[in-house]
Formats: sequence, structure tokens, C-alpha cells
Amino acid sequence: MPDGKRNDPYGQFNFLIEIDGVVKGGFSEASGLTTDTNIIEYREGAEQHGTTRKLPGLMKYNNVVLKRGWTKDRSLWEWRKKVIDGKTQRTGGTIVLLDEARNPALRWNFREGWPSKWEGPTLNAKTSEAAIETLEIAHEGLELE
Repeated sequence: MPDGKRNDPYGQFNFLIEIDGVVKGGFSEASGLTTDTNIIEYREGAEQHGTTRKLPGLMKYNNVVLKRGWTKDRSLWEWRKKVIDGKTQRTGGTIVLLDEARNPALRWNFREGWPSKWEGPTLNAKTSEAAIETLEIAHEGLELE
């Protein structure tokens, strides 16, 4: 029986990013919170109906993609530069979705993350949009807390 309380969905605009030892702060967009499992199709010789069984295979995690307005803070570039220089720094991180009162509601934690791609802003003198930098973080696991 319903209890009469509303259960409104969270807004997607209210979130924080925490990356251990590298950066915390204001990002305009976060995406890539995806897990996927390969499917192994298997058929037994004694199967009479000609169907295959589907078994779980390897887990895959999409890269986390973060976008933020360009500022004096060069920490994302410096982290990417370590990979370019052959000194990859792996770290964990968290994307925190906040409720209307800005209290943590959900947390997606990734582990063993490192910047696989960095993209500078698109510059255009005909617009008044903010300069945006983009960072893709490859990682080895995603957990919803």
C-alpha cells in the first residue's frame, strides 16, 4: 500500500566530482557511468530445442567523461601529462549526485582511474560560450553506493 509520500527523481544538474589527490570541484557535465557484460553463447550437444544458453563473460566499464569550464587550475592537464610522460598515476574517484538540499544522495565510485584523453576548448570569436576542457578517465570498476 502506498504511504502517500512523494518520491521525486533527483535533478541531474546537482552533482560533485571527487578525484583522489588530483582535483575536486565544479564540472558542468559527467557521463560514462556505464557497466556492460559480454555475453557468451553456449550450446550443449544434448539440447533438443536448438537454443543457446547465455552466460556472463567479461565486465566492461565505459570511460568516465568530465567537462568543466576552463580556469587557471591546470590539475587535469598535469594529471594527463603524467600519462604522456610514461608516469601514469592511477587513482579512485567519485561522482556524487546531490538532493535538493545539496546532501549526497547517490555515489558512483570508480577505481584505478587514469586520464586516457584530454581535450582543450573549442575557440570561436563569434560566440560568448565558456571555454570547456574535457577529460576521459579509463578505470577498472564502477560501484553505486
